Amino acid sequence: MRIAIHAFDGITTFHLAAPLLTFGEVTRQELAEGWSTTVWSVDGSPVRADEGVLIDDLAGPDATASADVLVFPSWPVSLPDPEPGFLDRIRDAHTRGATIVGLCLGAFPVVASGILDGRTATTHWASATELADKHPTVQVQADALYLDHGDVLTSAGTASALDACLHLVRARLGSTAATTVARHLVIAPHRDGGQAQYIERPLSSSDDGPMGAAIAWALANLNQSLTVQDLAARSSMSPRNFSRRFRDTTGMSPARWVLTHRLDEARRLLETTTWSVTRIAEACGFASAVTFRQNFVKHYNTTPTSYRHRFTTTP
Repeated sequence: MRIAIHAFDGITTFHLAAPLLTFGEVTRQELAEGWSTTVWSVDGSPVRADEGVLIDDLAGPDATASADVLVFPSWPVSLPDPEPGFLDRIRDAHTRGATIVGLCLGAFPVVASGILDGRTATTHWASATELADKHPTVQVQADALYLDHGDVLTSAGTASALDACLHLVRARLGSTAATTVARHLVIAPHRDGGQAQYIERPLSSSDDGPMGAAIAWALANLNQSLTVQDLAARSSMSPRNFSRRFRDTTGMSPARWVLTHRLDEARRLLETTTWSVTRIAEACGFASAVTFRQNFVKHYNTTPTSYRHRFTTTP
């Protein structure tokens, strides 16, 4: 897979490093053949990063013509409108089937190209209002870490770029490869894209007790009933107080958190076991195989059986 990453004068080295590190780790760990990264600028000239580092030996814009994935890791903080020719390259790449990725402020040129009209996008929360004002045909979700439409992926700011890139590895190569990359980068192997960009009240040391115990118990018992009442009882809290504290801690409602982890465990079992869909549904706490399939298709746009055929790691 050929990945072309855009660089410009003033880009921060972290924003550029996020996709380079994540996708480069696939090659370093020999997780897939044919993965390569190319950094390009609008005319192939060297660029100077925000930190003063000169980045040279860059490809020109022709690198976009053969890329399978086109990544915009950021955009100038003044948020200039992209040149028409620049937008044409995004549209052309998208038309021929390339995946387009806008990380942090990199969502601005992606959205400006029109390929997300009528759909959702995200960016750094501080610039979400401006993105929405500039492009009213796009629904900007300011609280999401990343949003993946299959053909276009946008993410929030800074560290969430790593989550988005790791998500792309997971989508292309499966959770085993993504976990390997995450382990070598020492980052969380999976954060749900709908998780809040930031949490208003961080987890305090006292929350490592009852709240942490309830979360650990839930993860170990995904096959059981995990209602708010069940989890609240584990934390010795009222359901209302537990729900509020849980959202502050995780950035998600208890119901959404439980469903996310049930589905994530189901993906792991589909990849690593030969269990039937019905057995996996039961092991992950779904009421029936039908309910499991419905939720799986809604979240991943594919059936459990199709997912297994694509990502299985067992004979």
